[in-house]
Amino acid sequence: SEKLSSLGQLIACVAHEINNPIGCISSNLAPAKEYVADIIRILQRYQQRYSHLDAELAAEANAADLEFVLEDLPKILRAIESSTVRIRDISTSLRNFSRSDATYLVATDIHEGLDSTLMILHHRLKACGDRPEIQVVKQYGQVSPVECYPGQINQVLMNLLSNAIDALEENKTPTITICTEQIDKDSIRIRIADNGPGMTESVLQNLFKPFFTTKSIGKGTGLGLSISRQIIQDKHHGNVWCTSKLGEGTEFYIELPILHKAAL
Repeated sequence: SEKLSSLGQLIACVAHEINNPIGCISSNLAPAKEYVADIIRILQRYQQRYSHLDAELAAEANAADLEFVLEDLPKILRAIESSTVRIRDISTSLRNFSRSDATYLVATDIHEGLDSTLMILHHRLKACGDRPEIQVVKQYGQVSPVECYPGQINQVLMNLLSNAIDALEENKTPTITICTEQIDKDSIRIRIADNGPGMTESVLQNLFKPFFTTKSIGKGTGLGLSISRQIIQDKHHGNVWCTSKLGEGTEFYIELPILHKAAL
């Protein structure tokens, strides 16, 4: 937990540093778009009123491809604006994911943790080789905030979603389904399912054992699920388990108490 806290502080610091220049770009984009729109409007009026330019000025306009510039410049500004929003979303997701509050409990929106983790994993969801883009189906229910250590819970979500993505490497219709539901007034459940190849019963029985992995050498340590179970069961007094059948996909279940026992 100490390493996780230190990493969280580092990421939060980087996200904060990113926010400063992004804020500058974002706040200056609106007036920049207005200025460019004014310049384009005035240039177009000049073109209408003075349609016959002298040879030298006409040559410079042609060399600069002025018509294309006037058409393309607003598109460039819109692309910059879109990218700025994207960077800001990523920065927000990093800060949410890496919340460095591992030493105290926080009432946390579990959907925020899921969405932040998906944002960080966005590049892995894209089409890769013969595998098309992974479709993520969100079936979020109305759930209460959960009293937890957010950084640790996000680590579990990262492990489970990363494993689901790994399981879909050779799938032609890859899909991950995420469901959340309120079981009763005291607990919630998260389900993360994939339509991958599934697992045999023997693999399923060893899944949460330390150092057990079905991945090739260099691709997995076999500790992710073991650590995840420790975080859910030992740190949060919840439960985590898995169901799977060969050829039918895999589904992980997480149950968490709404109020942590340490606070009762």
